[in-house]
Amino acid sequence: MRLLGNIIWIVFGGWMIALEYVIGGLALCLTLVGIPFGIQCFKLAILGFAPFGQKPLPGRSLSGCLSLPLNIIWLVFAGFWIFITHLFWGVIFAITIIGIPFAKQHFKLAGFAFAPFGKNYG
Repeated sequence: MRLLGNIIWIVFGGWMIALEYVIGGLALCLTLVGIPFGIQCFKLAILGFAPFGQKPLPGRSLSGCLSLPLNIIWLVFAGFWIFITHLFWGVIFAITIIGIPFAKQHFKLAGFAFAPFGKNYG
């Protein structure tokens, strides 16, 4: 079921979400200050390409005590708008019964896009 969901997701726009995250990650990695944010964009690209079967995992945070300040910077400069976009598409997909699984994936992506530092998925 995860494979079928991911295939449908990719065909109907998942590749665009992943591509946007990759382009953003590449742009952020051009500067030294932007590298941690670019890495998070690449992680979100992987999750945005195939979200079915991925879930948040409790575990060690690789960013340690910097998670909170990095999440605040992320939220101010990009995360809020990405969050709103995923929330919007989640609500649109939730209108139909067929779109509910895709709405759930957008809501999950919204959570990761809101504060990506200190979160792991698998």
